[in-house]
Amino acid sequence: MTGASVALLAGTVSTILFASSALPMVLKAIRTRDLRSYSPANLVLANVGNAVHCIYVVHLPPGPIWALHGFYVVTSALMLLWWLRYHTGPRYRPGPRGVVHEERRLA
Repeated sequence: MTGASVALLAGTVSTILFASSALPMVLKAIRTRDLRSYSPANLVLANVGNAVHCIYVVHLPPGPIWALHGFYVVTSALMLLWWLRYHTGPRYRPGPRGVVHEERRLA
């Protein structure tokens, strides 16, 4: 086995492992629509990081890194969109005499 084929095999295996590790999170988000445990800052930073990382990946020859990066781009974007759509955190509205009341949005 040459060095290039070992690297390709390692890249393929790691892509499968990383994608498999993220799938339960994505499937749970699809099933429950409960994304309260996700940090919006983390989701935004992941998407910004993926956008910047695209510049690097497109300059590499096609291979497992393209598949892994594509998976991360899609799942990070979906998680952010779902968080924005289904987030059920508290909203605050002013009440009488300046008292702030918490209300919950229903999905």
